[in-house]
Amino acid sequence: MPRTLVTFVAIAALVYIALCLVLFLAQRSFIYYPQARSAGDDRPTLTLSVDGERILVNTRPGPSANAVIYFGGNAENVSLSLPTLAAAFPERSIFAMNYRGYGGSSGKPSETGLITDALALFDRVHVDHPQIIVIGRSLGSGVAIHIASERPAERLVLITPYDSLLTIAAGQLGFFPLRWLMLDKFESWSYAAKITVPTLLIAAQNDEVIPFASTKSLYDQFRPSVASLTVIRDVDHNSISESPEYIRAVGRVP
Repeated sequence: MPRTLVTFVAIAALVYIALCLVLFLAQRSFIYYPQARSAGDDRPTLTLSVDGERILVNTRPGPSANAVIYFGGNAENVSLSLPTLAAAFPERSIFAMNYRGYGGSSGKPSETGLITDALALFDRVHVDHPQIIVIGRSLGSGVAIHIASERPAERLVLITPYDSLLTIAAGQLGFFPLRWLMLDKFESWSYAAKITVPTLLIAAQNDEVIPFASTKSLYDQFRPSVASLTVIRDVDHNSISESPEYIRAVGRVP
């Protein structure tokens, strides 16, 4: 092999390894986009202490003994979702968790941390609210399905869900060994078969972030008759919650 070709291959290999290292070290900055607490936000909050972290949960009390727990997207200020959730569930108390590093919560987000906090929140809410609907949107769908597989949720709603973050990332960065590089895979498909409560998956017709194939792949992992799938027409990943059909779908029992 000519020396120049050997040199080129060696340089290319070093560049590839360097890119893998950068991707590994910076990967969570591609997944999580923490949103600060809104200035002057005086909405009621519940504070949890989990593994030394302070987790803030935006709340809206309801007249009934039942509740909704909501896990938002990777760049979402969940306090802004309270009015939509209140419209869908006017009788229920609502709890929207601010992930670590989001909305005044301390710490840095990770899959393990988010799941740990979410389990603690469910257990806290369940003390006073026997019937709990668990809802997850986008990134939060991976949190919600995990919680519903381990806790007695009344039902589960997954908005713009995916089968795995690994498959989403592979669609864009498939030339990297992501299975070995990714720390937070959120493999929702692995929990679907464990879900026994009524589940609704809601997809956006024009979703530019989560391919419909990923949502359908997740749907196919549920046991027969457990899940249903609804597609909201003429909306994309971020505009789905602006549709009146969305509010009706979220509040509807599958």
